[in-house]
Amino acid sequence: MAQTLNAPTTEFQKLDRCADRDHRPRVLLGKMGLDGHDRGVKVIARALRDSGVHVIYSGLWQTPRSLAISARDEDVDVICASMMSNSHLVLGPKLLEELKAVGRPDIPVYMGGILPQEDIPTLLKMGIKECFTTGVSLLQIVEAVKTATTPWTAAIPGAGNPTAQLSRDISMVHAGRAPRAGVQKKRPARVIGVTGSPGAGKSTLVAQLAGEFTRRAKAGGAGGISGRCAVVAFDPMSPLTSGALLGDRLRVDFNSVDDAIYYRSLAIPGEDYTALNEIIDVIGGAGFDTLFVETVGAGQNETRIRKHVDRTLVVLTPGMGDAIQMDKAGILEIADIFVCNKADYPGQNELVKNLRDVAGRRPIVETVATMGQGVSELLDMALT
Repeated sequence: MAQTLNAPTTEFQKLDRCADRDHRPRVLLGKMGLDGHDRGVKVIARALRDSGVHVIYSGLWQTPRSLAISARDEDVDVICASMMSNSHLVLGPKLLEELKAVGRPDIPVYMGGILPQEDIPTLLKMGIKECFTTGVSLLQIVEAVKTATTPWTAAIPGAGNPTAQLSRDISMVHAGRAPRAGVQKKRPARVIGVTGSPGAGKSTLVAQLAGEFTRRAKAGGAGGISGRCAVVAFDPMSPLTSGALLGDRLRVDFNSVDDAIYYRSLAIPGEDYTALNEIIDVIGGAGFDTLFVETVGAGQNETRIRKHVDRTLVVLTPGMGDAIQMDKAGILEIADIFVCNKADYPGQNELVKNLRDVAGRRPIVETVATMGQGVSELLDMALT
Protein backbone atom coordinates (compact mmCIF):
# COMPACT_ATOMS: atom_id res chain seq x y z
CA MET A 1 0.00 0.00 0.00
CA ALA A 2 2.86 2.40 0.87
CA GLN A 3 4.38 1.88 -2.57
CA THR A 4 1.05 2.65 -4.21
CA LEU A 5 0.58 5.84 -2.20
CA ASN A 6 4.12 7.01 -2.96
CA ALA A 7 3.95 6.25 -6.67
CA PRO A 8 4.03 9.20 -9.10
CA THR A 9 0.61 10.56 -9.97
CA THR A 10 1.46 10.33 -13.66
CA GLU A 11 3.85 7.82 -15.21
CA PHE A 12 4.98 8.48 -18.75
CA GLN A 13 7.09 5.91 -20.56
CA LYS A 14 10.21 7.20 -22.28
CA LEU A 15 9.83 6.06 -25.88
CA ASP A 16 10.81 7.50 -29.25
CA ARG A 17 7.38 8.12 -30.75
CA CYS A 18 8.67 10.37 -33.56
CA ALA A 19 11.15 8.21 -35.46
CA ASP A 20 8.81 8.06 -38.44
CA ARG A 21 8.78 11.85 -38.97
CA ASP A 22 10.78 13.67 -41.66
CA HIS A 23 12.77 15.32 -38.86
CA ARG A 24 12.66 15.66 -35.11
CA PRO A 25 9.56 17.72 -34.29
CA ARG A 26 10.48 21.16 -33.00
CA VAL A 27 7.92 22.66 -30.63
CA LEU A 28 7.87 26.07 -28.96
CA LEU A 29 6.20 26.12 -25.56
CA GLY A 30 5.30 29.51 -24.17
CA LYS A 31 2.94 31.21 -21.79
CA MET A 32 1.45 34.52 -22.88
CA GLY A 33 -0.10 36.99 -20.50
CA LEU A 34 0.43 37.46 -16.80
CA ASP A 35 0.08 33.89 -15.59
CA GLY A 36 2.98 33.04 -13.29
CA HIS A 37 2.48 29.29 -12.98
CA ASP A 38 4.46 26.92 -15.19
CA ARG A 39 4.12 23.50 -13.55
CA GLY A 40 1.64 22.25 -16.14
CA VAL A 41 3.65 23.38 -19.14
CA LYS A 42 6.76 21.75 -17.68
CA VAL A 43 4.91 18.44 -17.40
CA ILE A 44 4.00 18.76 -21.09
CA ALA A 45 7.60 19.67 -21.97
CA ARG A 46 8.92 16.53 -20.29
CA ALA A 47 6.34 14.32 -21.98
CA LEU A 48 7.20 15.72 -25.39
CA ARG A 49 10.94 15.37 -24.74
CA ASP A 50 10.42 11.80 -23.56
CA SER A 51 8.62 11.10 -26.84
CA GLY A 52 11.53 12.21 -29.06
CA VAL A 53 10.48 15.84 -29.57
CA HIS A 54 12.86 18.80 -29.44
CA VAL A 55 11.15 21.23 -27.09
CA ILE A 56 12.05 24.92 -26.94
CA TYR A 57 10.78 26.43 -23.69
CA SER A 58 10.56 30.21 -23.75
CA GLY A 59 9.34 30.74 -20.20
CA LEU A 60 6.68 32.86 -18.54
CA TRP A 61 5.21 36.26 -19.41
CA GLN A 62 5.73 36.07 -23.15
CA THR A 63 4.10 38.49 -25.55
CA PRO A 64 2.70 37.54 -28.96
CA ARG A 65 5.67 39.33 -30.51
CA SER A 66 8.32 37.50 -28.47
CA LEU A 67 6.72 34.12 -29.17
CA ALA A 68 6.57 34.86 -32.89
CA ILE A 69 10.25 35.84 -32.99
CA SER A 70 11.20 32.69 -31.09
CA ALA A 71 9.13 30.51 -33.41
CA ARG A 72 10.74 32.05 -36.49
CA ASP A 73 14.33 31.90 -35.21
CA GLU A 74 13.93 28.34 -33.90
CA ASP A 75 12.20 27.16 -37.11
CA VAL A 76 9.55 25.30 -35.12
CA ASP A 77 6.87 23.05 -36.52
CA VAL A 78 4.21 24.25 -34.09
CA ILE A 79 3.67 26.70 -31.24
CA CYS A 80 1.96 25.39 -28.12
CA ALA A 81 0.68 28.42 -26.21
CA SER A 82 -0.52 27.83 -22.67
CA MET A 83 -3.22 30.22 -21.48
CA MET A 84 -4.58 30.72 -17.97
CA SER A 85 -5.11 34.47 -17.74
CA ASN A 86 -8.45 34.77 -19.57
CA SER A 87 -6.83 36.71 -22.42
CA HIS A 88 -6.96 34.01 -25.10
CA LEU A 89 -9.43 35.86 -27.34
CA VAL A 90 -7.09 38.87 -27.47
CA LEU A 91 -3.61 37.32 -27.45
CA GLY A 92 -4.43 34.42 -29.80
CA PRO A 93 -5.18 36.55 -32.87
CA LYS A 94 -2.31 38.91 -32.00
CA LEU A 95 0.08 35.95 -32.07
CA LEU A 96 -1.17 35.03 -35.54
CA GLU A 97 -0.64 38.63 -36.67
CA GLU A 98 2.90 38.66 -35.32
CA LEU A 99 3.75 35.38 -37.04
CA LYS A 100 2.72 36.98 -40.31
CA ALA A 101 4.80 40.07 -39.50
CA VAL A 102 7.99 38.04 -38.88
CA GLY A 103 7.57 35.96 -42.03
CA ARG A 104 6.18 32.69 -40.69
CA PRO A 105 2.36 32.75 -40.99
CA ASP A 106 2.53 29.05 -41.90
CA ILE A 107 3.49 27.94 -38.38
CA PRO A 108 0.37 26.45 -36.73
CA VAL A 109 -0.65 27.55 -33.25
CA TYR A 110 -2.07 25.17 -30.67
CA MET A 111 -3.66 26.71 -27.61
CA GLY A 112 -4.30 24.96 -24.33
CA GLY A 113 -5.06 25.57 -20.68
CA ILE A 114 -8.14 27.09 -19.09
CA LEU A 115 -10.24 27.66 -22.21
CA PRO A 116 -14.02 28.03 -21.88
CA GLN A 117 -15.76 25.59 -24.18
CA GLU A 118 -17.91 28.36 -25.66
CA ASP A 119 -14.78 30.25 -26.81
CA ILE A 120 -13.18 27.37 -28.69
CA PRO A 121 -15.22 27.77 -31.93
CA THR A 122 -14.26 31.45 -31.97
CA LEU A 123 -10.56 30.65 -31.53
CA LEU A 124 -10.66 28.10 -34.32
CA LYS A 125 -12.41 30.58 -36.59
CA MET A 126 -9.73 33.16 -35.81
CA GLY A 127 -7.04 30.76 -37.08
CA ILE A 128 -5.88 28.82 -34.02
CA LYS A 129 -5.19 25.36 -35.38
CA GLU A 130 -6.24 23.28 -32.36
CA CYS A 131 -7.45 23.87 -28.80
CA PHE A 132 -6.72 21.60 -25.85
CA THR A 133 -8.63 21.71 -22.60
CA THR A 134 -7.57 20.27 -19.27
CA GLY A 135 -9.02 16.81 -20.05
CA VAL A 136 -6.64 16.12 -22.94
CA SER A 137 -4.02 13.41 -22.30
CA LEU A 138 -0.28 13.84 -22.79
CA LEU A 139 -0.29 11.23 -25.53
CA GLN A 140 -2.94 13.18 -27.42
CA ILE A 141 -0.70 16.25 -27.29
CA VAL A 142 2.25 14.19 -28.57
CA GLU A 143 0.16 12.87 -31.47
CA ALA A 144 -1.01 16.38 -32.34
CA VAL A 145 2.60 17.59 -32.47
CA LYS A 146 3.53 14.70 -34.73
CA THR A 147 0.67 15.61 -37.06
CA ALA A 148 1.93 19.20 -37.26
CA THR A 149 5.42 18.04 -38.26
CA THR A 150 5.54 18.04 -42.05
CA PRO A 151 8.59 17.54 -44.32
CA TRP A 152 10.96 20.46 -44.61
CA THR A 153 11.49 22.31 -47.87
CA ALA A 154 14.82 24.06 -48.40
CA ALA A 155 13.04 27.37 -48.96
CA ILE A 156 10.37 28.29 -46.45
CA PRO A 157 6.85 28.97 -47.76
CA GLY A 158 6.57 32.50 -49.12
CA ALA A 159 10.24 33.21 -48.46
CA GLY A 160 10.67 36.93 -48.14
CA ASN A 161 12.01 37.32 -44.64
CA PRO A 162 15.79 36.74 -44.61
CA THR A 163 15.90 35.80 -40.91
CA ALA A 164 13.15 33.23 -41.36
CA GLN A 165 15.07 31.73 -44.26
CA LEU A 166 18.30 31.70 -42.26
CA SER A 167 16.55 29.58 -39.65
CA ARG A 168 15.56 27.01 -42.27
CA ASP A 169 19.07 27.02 -43.74
CA ILE A 170 20.44 26.18 -40.28
CA SER A 171 17.86 23.41 -39.85
CA MET A 172 18.88 21.80 -43.12
CA VAL A 173 22.61 22.01 -42.43
CA HIS A 174 22.25 20.73 -38.86
CA ALA A 175 20.28 17.73 -40.15
CA GLY A 176 23.01 16.94 -42.69
CA ARG A 177 20.90 18.05 -45.66
CA ALA A 178 21.74 20.41 -48.48
CA PRO A 179 20.46 23.94 -47.95
CA ARG A 180 18.74 25.89 -50.71
CA ALA A 181 20.69 26.74 -53.84
CA GLY A 182 22.60 29.99 -53.63
CA VAL A 183 22.79 30.21 -49.85
CA GLN A 184 25.55 32.64 -48.87
CA LYS A 185 28.37 31.39 -46.66
CA LYS A 186 30.96 33.49 -44.87
CA ARG A 187 32.66 33.03 -41.54
CA PRO A 188 31.82 35.80 -39.06
CA ALA A 189 34.66 38.07 -38.01
CA ARG A 190 34.39 36.83 -34.41
CA VAL A 191 33.24 33.41 -33.20
CA ILE A 192 33.36 33.03 -29.43
CA GLY A 193 32.83 29.70 -27.69
CA VAL A 194 31.47 29.54 -24.14
CA THR A 195 31.91 26.26 -22.31
CA GLY A 196 32.06 24.91 -18.76
CA SER A 197 30.40 22.47 -16.44
CA PRO A 198 26.60 22.18 -16.08
CA GLY A 199 25.24 24.74 -13.66
CA ALA A 200 28.16 27.14 -14.09
CA GLY A 201 25.81 29.81 -15.49
CA LYS A 202 26.79 29.62 -19.16
CA SER A 203 23.32 30.41 -20.49
CA THR A 204 22.87 33.44 -18.25
CA LEU A 205 26.38 34.65 -19.08
CA VAL A 206 25.81 34.30 -22.84
CA ALA A 207 22.50 36.15 -22.51
CA GLN A 208 24.26 38.96 -20.67
CA LEU A 209 27.09 39.14 -23.22
CA ALA A 210 24.62 39.26 -26.12
CA GLY A 211 22.55 41.84 -24.28
CA GLU A 212 25.58 44.04 -23.60
CA PHE A 213 26.60 43.73 -27.25
CA THR A 214 23.12 44.86 -28.31
CA ARG A 215 23.02 47.80 -25.89
CA ARG A 216 26.34 49.09 -27.20
CA ALA A 217 25.29 48.64 -30.82
CA LYS A 218 22.09 50.62 -30.20
CA ALA A 219 24.09 53.32 -28.40
CA GLY A 220 26.01 54.13 -31.55
CA GLY A 221 28.68 51.48 -31.64
CA ALA A 222 30.41 52.01 -28.29
CA GLY A 223 33.64 50.05 -28.25
CA GLY A 224 33.51 49.49 -32.00
CA ILE A 225 30.39 47.32 -31.76
CA SER A 226 27.72 47.55 -34.43
CA GLY A 227 25.06 45.43 -36.09
CA ARG A 228 23.41 42.34 -34.62
CA CYS A 229 25.00 39.40 -32.88
CA ALA A 230 23.88 35.80 -33.06
CA VAL A 231 23.87 32.97 -30.53
CA VAL A 232 23.89 29.22 -31.16
CA ALA A 233 23.17 27.26 -28.00
CA PHE A 234 23.63 23.49 -27.84
CA ASP A 235 21.84 21.17 -25.44
CA PRO A 236 22.08 17.38 -25.04
CA MET A 237 19.94 14.95 -27.00
CA SER A 238 18.51 12.01 -25.09
CA PRO A 239 20.34 8.73 -25.77
CA LEU A 240 17.05 6.90 -25.15
CA THR A 241 14.48 8.86 -27.18
CA SER A 242 16.54 11.40 -29.18
CA GLY A 243 14.34 14.07 -27.61
CA ALA A 244 15.70 17.26 -26.07
CA LEU A 245 14.67 20.11 -23.83
CA LEU A 246 16.12 23.35 -25.18
CA GLY A 247 15.68 25.96 -22.48
CA ASP A 248 18.67 28.26 -22.90
CA ARG A 249 16.82 31.05 -24.70
CA LEU A 250 14.59 31.76 -21.71
CA ARG A 251 17.61 33.54 -20.14
CA VAL A 252 17.16 36.30 -22.76
CA ASP A 253 14.40 38.87 -22.27
CA PHE A 254 13.07 38.97 -25.83
CA ASN A 255 10.28 41.26 -24.70
CA SER A 256 13.03 43.89 -24.39
CA VAL A 257 15.60 42.99 -27.06
CA ASP A 258 12.95 42.05 -29.65
CA ASP A 259 14.84 40.63 -32.64
CA ALA A 260 18.10 42.51 -32.07
CA ILE A 261 19.66 39.14 -31.16
CA TYR A 262 19.37 36.11 -33.38
CA TYR A 263 19.19 33.08 -31.08
CA ARG A 264 19.09 29.46 -32.18
CA SER A 265 18.87 26.34 -30.00
CA LEU A 266 20.12 22.97 -31.27
CA ALA A 267 20.37 19.49 -29.78
CA ILE A 268 23.28 17.13 -30.32
CA PRO A 269 24.35 13.72 -28.98
CA GLY A 270 27.51 14.05 -26.91
CA GLU A 271 29.96 16.49 -28.47
CA ASP A 272 28.87 16.00 -32.08
CA TYR A 273 29.69 19.38 -33.59
CA THR A 274 29.97 17.91 -37.10
CA ALA A 275 27.77 20.55 -38.73
CA LEU A 276 28.93 23.51 -36.65
CA ASN A 277 31.47 24.93 -39.12
CA GLU A 278 28.85 25.06 -41.87
CA ILE A 279 26.27 26.55 -39.48
CA ILE A 280 28.79 29.23 -38.55
CA ASP A 281 29.39 30.03 -42.23
CA VAL A 282 25.65 30.23 -42.95
CA ILE A 283 25.16 32.67 -40.06
CA GLY A 284 28.09 34.78 -41.27
CA GLY A 285 26.69 34.71 -44.79
CA ALA A 286 23.45 36.18 -43.43
CA GLY A 287 25.34 39.27 -42.28
CA PHE A 288 26.29 38.50 -38.67
CA ASP A 289 29.91 39.27 -37.83
CA THR A 290 29.77 38.26 -34.14
CA LEU A 291 28.61 34.83 -33.00
CA PHE A 292 28.51 33.29 -29.53
CA VAL A 293 28.44 29.48 -29.38
CA GLU A 294 27.31 27.95 -26.09
CA THR A 295 28.26 24.31 -25.65
CA VAL A 296 26.48 21.47 -23.94
CA GLY A 297 27.46 21.36 -20.26
CA ALA A 298 31.03 20.14 -20.64
CA GLY A 299 32.91 17.56 -18.65
CA GLN A 300 36.63 17.56 -17.97
CA ASN A 301 37.60 16.01 -21.30
CA GLU A 302 35.03 17.70 -23.54
CA THR A 303 37.20 20.07 -25.56
CA ARG A 304 36.11 19.78 -29.21
CA ILE A 305 34.50 23.22 -29.36
CA ARG A 306 37.98 24.76 -29.52
CA LYS A 307 38.38 23.51 -33.10
CA HIS A 308 35.41 25.57 -34.29
CA VAL A 309 35.75 28.94 -32.56
CA ASP A 310 38.27 31.78 -32.52
CA ARG A 311 38.28 32.27 -28.76
CA THR A 312 37.13 30.00 -25.93
CA LEU A 313 35.68 31.20 -22.63
CA VAL A 314 35.74 28.52 -19.91
CA VAL A 315 33.23 29.25 -17.16
CA LEU A 316 34.03 28.02 -13.65
CA THR A 317 32.36 28.44 -10.27
CA PRO A 318 33.51 28.21 -6.65
CA GLY A 319 33.68 24.67 -5.31
CA MET A 320 34.71 23.03 -8.59
CA GLY A 321 37.78 21.39 -7.07
CA ASP A 322 41.15 21.90 -5.50
CA ALA A 323 44.53 22.71 -7.02
CA ILE A 324 45.03 19.08 -8.13
CA GLN A 325 41.92 19.34 -10.31
CA MET A 326 43.44 22.42 -11.90
CA ASP A 327 46.49 20.47 -12.97
CA LYS A 328 44.56 17.71 -14.75
CA ALA A 329 44.52 17.73 -18.54
CA GLY A 330 41.30 18.67 -20.27
CA ILE A 331 38.94 21.59 -20.47
CA LEU A 332 41.14 24.10 -18.64
CA GLU A 333 43.79 23.74 -21.33
CA ILE A 334 41.52 25.12 -24.06
CA ALA A 335 40.65 28.37 -22.27
CA ASP A 336 41.66 31.66 -23.81
CA ILE A 337 39.82 33.44 -21.01
CA PHE A 338 38.85 32.02 -17.63
CA VAL A 339 35.51 33.24 -16.30
CA CYS A 340 34.95 32.81 -12.58
CA ASN A 341 31.18 33.15 -12.42
CA LYS A 342 29.05 33.41 -9.28
CA ALA A 343 31.83 35.51 -7.77
CA ASP A 344 29.56 36.36 -4.85
CA TYR A 345 29.63 32.71 -3.67
CA PRO A 346 31.90 31.45 -0.88
CA GLY A 347 35.16 29.99 -2.20
CA GLN A 348 35.66 32.48 -5.02
CA ASN A 349 39.00 33.70 -3.71
CA GLU A 350 40.30 30.13 -3.50
CA LEU A 351 39.14 29.44 -7.07
CA VAL A 352 40.94 32.50 -8.44
CA LYS A 353 44.06 31.64 -6.45
CA ASN A 354 44.17 28.10 -7.85
CA LEU A 355 43.49 29.33 -11.37
CA ARG A 356 46.41 31.72 -11.27
CA ASP A 357 48.74 28.74 -10.94
CA VAL A 358 47.61 27.34 -14.30
CA ALA A 359 46.43 30.42 -16.21
CA GLY A 360 49.83 31.82 -17.10
CA ARG A 361 49.19 34.96 -19.15
CA ARG A 362 45.59 34.06 -19.86
CA PRO A 363 43.16 36.53 -18.27
CA ILE A 364 40.83 35.67 -15.40
CA VAL A 365 37.56 37.60 -15.22
CA GLU A 366 35.25 37.47 -12.22
CA THR A 367 31.53 37.80 -12.97
CA VAL A 368 28.12 37.58 -11.35
CA ALA A 369 26.09 36.91 -14.49
CA THR A 370 22.71 37.20 -12.80
CA MET A 371 23.58 40.77 -11.80
CA GLY A 372 25.54 41.70 -14.92
CA GLN A 373 28.72 42.26 -12.91
CA GLY A 374 31.95 41.88 -14.88
CA VAL A 375 30.08 41.33 -18.17
CA SER A 376 31.24 44.53 -19.86
CA GLU A 377 34.88 43.77 -19.07
CA LEU A 378 34.46 40.19 -20.27
CA LEU A 379 32.88 41.31 -23.56
CA ASP A 380 35.79 43.68 -24.21
CA MET A 381 38.26 40.83 -23.71
CA ALA A 382 36.26 38.36 -25.79
CA LEU A 383 35.99 40.71 -28.77
CA THR A 384 39.60 41.90 -28.71
